[in-house]
Amino acid sequence: MAVTRKWVILVPIVVGVAGLMLLKKSSIPPVQESVREQARLVRVIEAPKLTVVPRAEGHGTVQPARTWEAVAQVKGKVIRKHPRLQKGAIIEAGQLILEIDPADYQLAIAQAEADIEATRAQLQELEAKAANTRASLRIEQDALALNQRELERKRQLVGKGGISRSDVESQERSVLGQQQSVQAQVNTLNLFPSQKALLEAQLARLDAALAAARRNLENTRIRLPFSGRIAAVNVEQEQYVREGEVLATADDLQRAEIEVQVPIDQMSGLVKGQGPIDLVSLDPETALDRIGLGARVTLQENGLQAAWPARFTRMSDTLDPKTRTVGLIVEVEQPYGEVQPGSRPPLIKGLFVKVTLSGRPLPDRVVIPRVALDQGRVYVVDAEKRLDVREVSVDLRQPEFVVIGQGLEAGDQVVISDLLPAIEGMLLNPEPDPEARQRLLEQATGGAAE
Repeated sequence: MAVTRKWVILVPIVVGVAGLMLLKKSSIPPVQESVREQARLVRVIEAPKLTVVPRAEGHGTVQPARTWEAVAQVKGKVIRKHPRLQKGAIIEAGQLILEIDPADYQLAIAQAEADIEATRAQLQELEAKAANTRASLRIEQDALALNQRELERKRQLVGKGGISRSDVESQERSVLGQQQSVQAQVNTLNLFPSQKALLEAQLARLDAALAAARRNLENTRIRLPFSGRIAAVNVEQEQYVREGEVLATADDLQRAEIEVQVPIDQMSGLVKGQGPIDLVSLDPETALDRIGLGARVTLQENGLQAAWPARFTRMSDTLDPKTRTVGLIVEVEQPYGEVQPGSRPPLIKGLFVKVTLSGRPLPDRVVIPRVALDQGRVYVVDAEKRLDVREVSVDLRQPEFVVIGQGLEAGDQVVISDLLPAIEGMLLNPEPDPEARQRLLEQATGGAAE
């Protein structure tokens, strides 16, 4: 029984080993194939040469170009208020918005006019006195001449014994008295110029007081200097106001301003290639024309999309040291024009908008997408569809694209998809991306691509 059990175990093992040996002898060895290189699929575009429009974008808040404050220049009670003088209301230029009680200033005008008339009367009286004094002086001078001739005659007679010495002395006293009368008239005439100058100065002072009173009367009526939107009202009718109080504030509707912060590197790209500009000596319009910046304001909020042409007017006075940005101020004409309810709102104060600035066009420039630049290198597909790593120089950097100075030619196949790892000479399977190329053309030309 024990022997039979061993054969039951050994027989299957022997048969299995014999079968394996037979299969090994009769099997055909596998065919060895050579290893084939796999091409890497990449997206590419042809580098175009075109006219590039440098651009920079920023965001800012709309503010009126002019803000006017109605400041009380006289004191008194407000007796009239425009019925539409309320916050948010639009009032036309020249409208009377407030009037202060003019009674006190009308009385001041009347008093000044009366004082002027009195002073003029005093001047006329002085002129009459001067004329009378000059006439009296002539009479006194004639009398003096008679007395002097009489004195000379008596002096001649006293030597001949015709009259006494006492008569001569009496005549001499008469001459002296007449001379004193003449001198008194002369002294009176000498005082008239100073008296006249005093009255003329008083008249000038009264004329100035009258002009001030009339000006104060005019200042009791406050008119809006331009068509504007009321931003604040701080007074009511029958309220007493004092000089210097701000009664109302209005914003200009003709122009709006937006200040945007632009990074310094983008700002240098906007004015790249411009010659030297003397901002101090040139007049503002000539300087702006030399800089040559264009601007456009757009609003995208809650489904609203609207755009306004703008104009670059000036730079801010300081550079932000934290963000390394410079402030640019653009201006929009007629921000309340062409309003379409529901689709195009007015460019009102406080709106947060995007400002796109554009520089002068740069012709015949090779451009590629910003994603195609890898630390100063560009991946190019050569004629054998292999990777060519190019070192390039960059003339202009923009958020979406870069302008290549050297190292790349128009028409080169540039890789725009991620390529990791990027091995020089690796086999590539390039697939053109026409949508990416069209997008690049629109971005580089500012939407004016062919």
